[in-house]
Order: sequence, then C-alpha cells, then structure tokens
Amino acid sequence: MNRSYYQNTIDNFLVEDKNAIFGQLAKNHQHDLEDQQKNAWLKQIDFLKKCLKNIQGNLYFEFSIPRMGKRVDNILISNNFIFVIEFKVGDNHYTKDAQYQTIDYCLDLLNFHEGSHDKTIVPILVATKAPNETNNFQNAIRLDNCILCNTDNFESTLKNILATQTATQSINVSDWENSTYKPTPTIIEAAQALYKGHNVQEISRSDSGAINLSRTAKTINNIIETSKTKKQKSICFLTGVPGAGKTLAGLNIANERLKADESEHSVFLSGNGPLVDVLREALARDLYANFKEIVNIRKSIISAIKSDKETKEEQKLKLIENINNGRINKEIALKAAKAFIQNIHHFRDDNLKTEKAPIEKVVVFDEAQRAWQKDQVSKFMKTKKGIDDFEMSEPEYLISVMNRHEDWCTIVCLIGGGQEINTGEAGVSEWIESLKQKYSDWNIYYSDKILSEKTTYLNDEEMLNWLQTNGNKETDLHLSVSVRSFRSEKIALFVQYVLENQSEQAKYVFNSFKDNYPIFLTRNLNTAKNWLKQNAKGTERIGVVASSGGRRLRADGLDVKNEIEPANWFLNGKDDVRSSYYLEEIATEFDIQGLEIDFTCVAWDINLYYNNNEWNYQNFKGSKWQNINQESAKKYLINSYRVLLTRARQGMIIFVPDVDDTDFTRPKENYDKTFEYFKQCGLTII
Repeated sequence: MNRSYYQNTIDNFLVEDKNAIFGQLAKNHQHDLEDQQKNAWLKQIDFLKKCLKNIQGNLYFEFSIPRMGKRVDNILISNNFIFVIEFKVGDNHYTKDAQYQTIDYCLDLLNFHEGSHDKTIVPILVATKAPNETNNFQNAIRLDNCILCNTDNFESTLKNILATQTATQSINVSDWENSTYKPTPTIIEAAQALYKGHNVQEISRSDSGAINLSRTAKTINNIIETSKTKKQKSICFLTGVPGAGKTLAGLNIANERLKADESEHSVFLSGNGPLVDVLREALARDLYANFKEIVNIRKSIISAIKSDKETKEEQKLKLIENINNGRINKEIALKAAKAFIQNIHHFRDDNLKTEKAPIEKVVVFDEAQRAWQKDQVSKFMKTKKGIDDFEMSEPEYLISVMNRHEDWCTIVCLIGGGQEINTGEAGVSEWIESLKQKYSDWNIYYSDKILSEKTTYLNDEEMLNWLQTNGNKETDLHLSVSVRSFRSEKIALFVQYVLENQSEQAKYVFNSFKDNYPIFLTRNLNTAKNWLKQNAKGTERIGVVASSGGRRLRADGLDVKNEIEPANWFLNGKDDVRSSYYLEEIATEFDIQGLEIDFTCVAWDINLYYNNNEWNYQNFKGSKWQNINQESAKKYLINSYRVLLTRARQGMIIFVPDVDDTDFTRPKENYDKTFEYFKQCGLTII
C-alpha cells in the first residue's frame, strides 16, 4: 500500500528525471495544485538530489498522516534511522509551530504505525534561509526537540548523524512500507479529518483488538438506506464503553449522509455544550485555514448556508458567491460547522416554533442517555420559555419532531453507559418508554448489550422485555473496546473496578497495562504539573481536571467555580494562558465529557472520599460539607469521576491534597484514606 505520493530508493531517485518525479507528485495530489506547492516540490527535488549523494536508503515524498489529515514532506530511511523531514522553503527562522508539527509527525509514526513502533525516529526541520543552530541528537531522538538545518548544513548534519550514531533497531524497508497503520485520532482530529473527506476506515484502528468502526458505520448506513427505500421511520441505539468511538461513529454517519445526498440534510446533535463549541470552532478554524485544499466539500458548505435559518437570502447569495470564487471568511466557516454540528437544545427550540417537519432526515443524537426527563423539560419550558403545558420528556419530543416527516427518517442515538452526570437526565429507558407508548410503529434497532448489561444501560425490566419483543437485534451496534487510549484498551475496566470498590481487581488490571499507560499518584500539585510537562511531546495536550463539586481544591489554587471557555482550553496553543497547557484553568466533568487530551492531572477532592472500606458522598454547601443520601445524586457523582478518570489518552496522575487538620473543611483522615485506597489499587507514588 503506497501512503506517499512518490517513493523510491535514493539511488533511483538521484538518476530519475526531475520532471518525472514532479509528474508523479502532481498525479497523486487530489486537490487543486497551487503554484506555491509546485515550486516547493521542485525546490525539494533539487535540494535532495544535491544532498543525498553517497547516501543509501529509501525516500518518500508526501507521506500520509490521516489521523491529522496531513502529509509529511519527506521521510528518509537510511542506516536504520527514520528521518522525518519537514521543509519550510524560504523561511529565515525555525518557528515553534514548525518544530511542533515535525515532532507531531514523528509521534504519529511512533504511536500508530506498527513498522515504526520501536525504531529510532529523527525529526529534522529545514528552514532554508535560517541561521545555523547547535543540535542535540539525543534530545531529538527522544522527540524533545528537532534537528534544525538550513540549505548549507543539511547534508553535513545528516551525514554526521549517519556516521557517528547507531539506530536501536534494524528496519526491513519492505516490511515497514507494508506495515499496519492504526490511527487513533482525538475526536477533534477525527471531526476535522472526516470533514476534509477522509473516511472512518482511514482514521480509525482496524486491528482485531478493536471493534471495527467501519462495520458499525455499514450497519447504520444499511438501516438508513432501508428506511429511505421502504419509506419507514427508524431509530437505532449505538451503545459503547467510554472511549469506544461512539461520537466518532456518529460524526462519520452524519458526514457520510451529508455527502451521499445533500437533500437528506443529516446533522450531528449534542446536548453537550462544550463538545459542540469545541468541535464547531475546530472545524471553523481548520476550514478557514485550509479552504483551498478542501474543494471537495464546497457543495456541503453551500448546502449548509442555504439551509441556514438565521441568514437572510441576499446574505446567503453573497456568501455563496464568495465560496464559488474561492474566498472564505470565519463567518462562512462557522456557518458550515454549525450546520453539521448543532446543539440539541437549539434544535428543540427551533422546532417549537413550527409544526413542519425539520429539514433534516437523518439525525445523530450524541449522549442520548443524557436527554431530559419529563419533569426537567416541563420545568425548563415553564420557567424559560413561558410554556405551561409541556408534558413530554426530551426523548418523546425529539421523536415527535422527526415523526412529522411523512415518508421516512432515521434517528441514531449514541448511548454511553454510566455517563449521566446531571440531575434530570433520562437514561435509555425514557427513549424506550416513548417508543412503546407513542411510536410503536417505528423500527427499532439495538445491540444485545442493552439487554445483558442492565445496570449500565437499561435497568427497567419491563422496558427490556418490550424492547426484546419489538426491536431488531444488531450485534454491530455496540462498541465494546475503548480506543480513546491507544496505549491500553483496559482503562475503562480499571476505572470501573476503582469506583466499584474492588481494589484487588483494579490492581490486577492496572498491572497488565501500567508499562504502556502510566498512572501515578501524588500529594504535591507541582509534582503533578511537572510530570505532565515532562511527558508531553510536540503538541500533545496536557491539562488539570477536577470534579465540579471539588470546592475545597480552591485551597490549592484550583477553583472549579471559575468557568473556562472550552474552545480556548482545548484548541489554543502553548502561548495562550487560557489553554489547557498553562495548567491554570481547570476543566470539570461538564467541560471535558465527550472530549479527551493526552495527559491529565485528576485533582481529587473529598466530595467523593474513601473511608470505612467504602466510597462516601458529599456536597459542599456554604461553608461545610453535607452528606449525599439520594441514590440518584450518588450515581451522578460517581459518574462524574468516571468521566474524569477516562479522559486521558496516554497517561494520568492523580493528585490527592496533603492536608493537616487546621482547616475543618479539609479533614486529614478523608484525604489520607482516599490516598491509601488508590495505593491499594496498585498506583505508584511520586
């Protein structure tokens, strides 16, 4: 499988005609070929022909990194080294962004390309007009920094490395070229890559150890096509453990249907405000920055603008004219992103204003188990909307809206077990109850996991029996393996044992993956922050997370009441004090649910503490703690910590404050016993 636009041995590259090489690059380029790209390739060809004489190996141009939706300028394999070379033709300095970009490419190969897992990878940034720099080779192979070169010293630097250094593992080039690539993108990266035109097979793992997301996508697409052909109304429940790829699957379906038939107007809906804000902003920024490269989605952008309910017709015509002329601004980018990803509450409110069927034929409801119960909706409608007689739960209302279609429609509900973290969230049972009472003529599709894992998904025996009798079982509507952390698939299981007070089982599971996925324990916040900084490479994202009820963490400078701007926290760079990198602003379970970062510090407060061989639950009210006795409130609290403990892709450190008894709101025993429990679960102290 060729992942590059051009590949050859160095010997063959040196003798091959320059125009023939350029022709292969141009032939494989899928977008409009700009003069800037043409000139960059021609200069790279000339440069490498000059510098690679007397060097043996293999050379690759434009090697695909689908997880990031990008390509590496060049990869050179020589003397068992993998050199990742990024060119900045004409640049007179080595920017931090360019260095991070080069290191990120190396990390992608190291983490997701099997042939590169244990190999020596060297990041080289070539800024052709920049000054000479002193390079530290050992730091470079640890991916702490890049080798920095210019036109004059690239050849000598490369030959010096090859002559004086030894790679750790030998490379069989044929095996390397044909080895499996198992990308595991963040949901932000996935949304960007899907919107650019990649498919779920390209950007997701397909090994036997993970559920094949393409099978799930095929199953749901078949359900949609059957509904469309037979003019039926259908609903399918896609379940999965935390981090199994439910949101990725949902985004993929919404995106595929949008591309398959614009008249369907598919949309991804979520009640998770931070997730919607972050994904919209990420898509808008990416679309704005790369519009000329993403010509294949212009039709979708125009369709989104045409269906926009807020923009006047004359403004729409002007926006469409700009797009057709190759111009785009942030307004256009945001409108396109908003059409693809919407807040479920805005969708609800828009459809209160009319009895007409919505324009969307396919809707994907993310975290459908968090839709509101009837009492919660009725209270909201009365106090916020002035509607006194609203007597439907959110699931019933959303189904009723889609039921307005006269011919066909499909609802896809993404269901996460143990993810309800707000008062009034309905869970799966409210969806089933609505179908049973009002919409029994709909075709229902579900996985048998809803039936077997009662405590996680559906704990109502009557609803279970009705679903089993009236629904259609589809095995591929369940994602059972967490792929959020590509370093271990067992994080969710470990967290489950921790929160279920099963320390021995937790320790056993942790010992099976701790070498690949570190989890440390500390009483010192600075130690935790330093650990994050030392472990993250390139633009790998770090951040501090804590429970929204962890009110006494304020004594350690962690104020969970200070609201963050999620888009800034998740998307902004290392030079922005609002970003997660600064480790100053704290994300709570409400900010980070549905999202993830590479390394987290989970700051633990005693709203959930371990004592007398069990978990204890409390709220901080006014100036003191109060016990939580209501079972539903306990469930929400334990689930909030489940969310926090499953947000890290590569590792985490748990910070439990070290206190004395001088502050009565911070009893030493409760913190100490919690810390000791984590030790029992096998965690290492630093």
